[in-house]
Order: sequence, then C-alpha cells, then structure tokens
Amino acid sequence: MPTARARLHIIFNPTAGARRRHRLEVVRRALVARGVAVTIAETDRRGHAEALAREAVRDGERLVVAAGGDGTIAEVANGLAGSGAALGVIPLGTANVIAHEWGLPFGPEAIAEALVAGRTRPLHPLLARFADGSGRLALQMVGVGLDSAVVAALDARLKRRLGKAAYVLETVRQIFAWPFPRLDLRLDGQAMEVAQVIATKGRFYGGRLLLAPHARADAPGFVACLFPGRGRLAAIRAGLALPLNLLPRLGGVAFRHAHRLEIAAPAGLPVQADGDLIGLTPVSVADAETTIPLVVPG
Repeated sequence: MPTARARLHIIFNPTAGARRRHRLEVVRRALVARGVAVTIAETDRRGHAEALAREAVRDGERLVVAAGGDGTIAEVANGLAGSGAALGVIPLGTANVIAHEWGLPFGPEAIAEALVAGRTRPLHPLLARFADGSGRLALQMVGVGLDSAVVAALDARLKRRLGKAAYVLETVRQIFAWPFPRLDLRLDGQAMEVAQVIATKGRFYGGRLLLAPHARADAPGFVACLFPGRGRLAAIRAGLALPLNLLPRLGGVAFRHAHRLEIAAPAGLPVQADGDLIGLTPVSVADAETTIPLVVPG
C-alpha cells in the first residue's frame, strides 16, 4: 500500500473536462504533501482504462487508482480482476454512484488520507456474460430496458455540458421512442416476463437516488429490480418516483434477492453496466468468481 511504497498510480479519464482535471490536481498535491510520488496515466479511448490497469499490475502496482466516473472505475476494476491489486477511487464523474454507495470521500484531503492509509474492503462484482463468450465485470448494476436504451443513446458531448440533466432529457426522449419490448428472463431458474430489469449490488441509482434499499454491495448476490409495466405511463410513474426516493414503494415494482439472471429474448437489446453500454442481449448476470479490494476511508 502507499504508506510502504510511497507511490500511487492513477488512471485518469481526461474527457471529464478542465474542472475535473483541476480537482485531480488538488488531490495530487495533497498526496505529494504526504510524501507520495504520483504517476498519472491518461486514457484516450474507450476501454483504455482497463488496458492501463492491466499494464500497471504487470509493472508490479498493488494499488491502482481510478480518477473519473463510474464507467472509468468499472474499466479499471476489469483490468485489476484476478490480480489481487486494490482499487482506489477519486470520484470525478456525473453521478458517482459507486462512491456514494461505499461512502467514499469527495474532498481532496480526505481522498488523499484514505489512499495513503490503504484500508480495504472486499467488493463483490457482478459478471455479465454474452453470447459470444465475452464477459464484463459490473461494480454497481447491470440493466436492460428503458435505462439501458437511455445509456445507449446518450450524446457524450451533451453529457459533458449538462451532466445529469442530459440523462433526464434523453429519458424523456426514450419514453416516446422506446418500444418497451417484453423481456423473457429467468431469475435463479424461475421464468418470468418484465418490461425492464436492473440487477443491482447497491442501494443507489443516478447518484444517491434510492433504488433498492436492501441491496448489499459488500456481499455476494444482487437485488433484481423488476418492472412489469410496459409503456409510457408506467415509465413516467417510475421516473417521477425515483427522484422522490419513492421507487421502492411503487406498486407493481418487485425486488428479489438473487444470484443469477438470464435474459434470453429479445436479442439485440442494449445492456448497460455502471452507466456504460457493454453489449447486447442475450446476457447472463451472476456473481463474479473474484472479489476486488476497494480502498475505503478508515
């Protein structure tokens, strides 16, 4: 950990913009003030953070820090999977769901203090597998339905300019554009049909909006949030309930603790994980075989 080696390797997504680059620089100065030598590697394309994390592990790094949003953090985690190396986080994203879920610090001094102390807790990721045999770790959630349609269609430039408001605008657009197909799925072997499903490790969605109050990010399994209602009216009701933290009490929405989710049909629907598009249905979601040590405040 950094107290012994006095160095930290940070992977930074520069598309976050100048303001977030400045926030990273403030954290870097706080680390240097604590005697830590900091190396910053910048991503230049999608998937690059994962490749940089793998390279860092090959170079002997035992703690790699992701500086960016949930998608960047998830990419770094995919690069660390199976290595035993710890994951540190400097939350610089739009929603920062993972940081909120784990109670990670946002202030530069507190971030630096946590990274230097190096205390960790095991993170139990999900593994999404696709028909071509590829797999992807998800740290917070995997979703198929309206929310994955929003992620797939979201304009990255608009997201950089408007932040969370870009998601609201795209959600409104998708409510009128998405055909709301019926999903054929199996949850721990039980067949069912729904309009949307979100397999979540944690309580929060889109920041600190309450989705699944009984989910446990620090334990195996997940909560399947099942939305049976199809069409615009059901989507509008859920969309209004979510920012009021009333979604868990919304009639018709079901929450089931599970260990395996399989979505067989329709094929070709977008699948989102941690706010990024990761593939198309069919997909299966289950506990990953490995945990990842996550640096948390002491």
